[in-house]
Amino acid sequence: MATTHDPLPDARVCEQARLSRDARFDGLFFTAVTSTRIYCRPVCPAPAPKPQNVRYYASAAAAEAAGFRPCLRCRPELSPGNDAWQRGDHVIARALKLMESGAMDELSMDAMAARVGLGARQLRRLFVERLGAPPIDVHTTRRLLFAKQLLTETSMPVTEVAMASGFRSLRRFNAAFLQANRIPPRELRRLPKAATDDAITLRLGYRPPYDFDAILTFLRGRALPGVEQVDEHSYARVFGPADAPGWLRLSAWPGEEHALQLQLHCPQPAQMLGVVARLRRMFDLDACPQSVGDALRESSVLRPLLRKRPGLRLPGGWDGFEIAVRAILGQQVSVAAARTLATRIVHRYGTPVAGSPPGLERLFPGPEILVDVDLREVGLTAARAATVRGVARALLDGRIAFHSEQPLDEFVAHWVELPGIGEWTAHYMAMRALSHPDAFPAADLILRRMAAGDAPALSTKALTTLAEAWRPWRAYAVMHLWRSASDAALAAAKPGKARRAA
Repeated sequence: MATTHDPLPDARVCEQARLSRDARFDGLFFTAVTSTRIYCRPVCPAPAPKPQNVRYYASAAAAEAAGFRPCLRCRPELSPGNDAWQRGDHVIARALKLMESGAMDELSMDAMAARVGLGARQLRRLFVERLGAPPIDVHTTRRLLFAKQLLTETSMPVTEVAMASGFRSLRRFNAAFLQANRIPPRELRRLPKAATDDAITLRLGYRPPYDFDAILTFLRGRALPGVEQVDEHSYARVFGPADAPGWLRLSAWPGEEHALQLQLHCPQPAQMLGVVARLRRMFDLDACPQSVGDALRESSVLRPLLRKRPGLRLPGGWDGFEIAVRAILGQQVSVAAARTLATRIVHRYGTPVAGSPPGLERLFPGPEILVDVDLREVGLTAARAATVRGVARALLDGRIAFHSEQPLDEFVAHWVELPGIGEWTAHYMAMRALSHPDAFPAADLILRRMAAGDAPALSTKALTTLAEAWRPWRAYAVMHLWRSASDAALAAAKPGKARRAA
């Protein structure tokens, strides 16, 4: 029985997915059982309940608002987010992005609604209609599920768990957790206390198929020595603040589970939820491959690429300003040349940190550092150096920002007003810094060549027209075309190997 409107799948689809434990639907809906008052993921290994006792909900918050508590066996906190409402420019997606950025801890409901162009009453109505619960309930459920994961998987003290999950009061945390889970936080603790300066390990779930190797390949060619380390199996980086730096490493979870393994050293617990949210965006863990595939496989250009790499995702970036500098450096030069220049900037102006693993010893310099330096000293042209300083100044002045809730057209319009920033650069930043699924740097020469097949490269206007049918997932088309170009270049460089493989 469906209890909310779209994006909840059809009840027959939900029924089939829960009976088959289809991981492709994990996080797209939740199954609540009236006889136990427990809600589960569709992949729950417990015996299937009778259909008459099942209710379906579009979000964990909706299930909890209806009086159900999370299952201790399948652990709803491990499910990926629902991409249907977390991406793009819909007002609910923009509001959810604000939540992930921590805005609800700082803004009133009126102020948050104003950020997405609505009144508080209208935003609440949309949340209840689409997600089955008002914004405050969605926000609280998100924090409590993260707390539940920390209590289950780590040895963090309960006080630090409360801080890490966004609660400023231990008393409020205990009360909210007890109400949602029917047990106090300490009773959920499964691990003994350990030293709090050790790295913790968490699972970050995703929906299959997921091409983790492709994301690592993309990031490896752009990794900045001292800031990041990317090998064939993992991504690692150091992050600020400089007086209490943290570090992380992300790799595939051992075994068959659809999850990545996060090893995280985060001296400030209050940062933890934001770090996890940033990684989920950066590695595109909440995407729904079925939705992307359904939209793109109608294209004769993209159909064979989707068959070859159905799990290709959209790799984001850690920090907006870092991506902006890289994008400026990459204007009309190769990826390798841009990386060389970025590495020089890191080594010359990056902030050294201590206590992190070898090879992760510098933070990327922020706009407050690069706004006054002469980057010609590290090999930039006068024009590029001026553009970087101009971007840094505009960010510090508040004329531009990387607010995740910005609509794509608004973001691009603000950025192209700056000297040295064109449509290609603005869309590239939207694709990498905001992880916007419809960003599309149409002027890119490789895209115009690959989309043309064996014909001459398309014009920017022709490619833009062709890509209208790929909305709202044009950024995924970019990744498929870029990856196809890389595969073709690799095959051309090793003709003997390519013939044997064929």
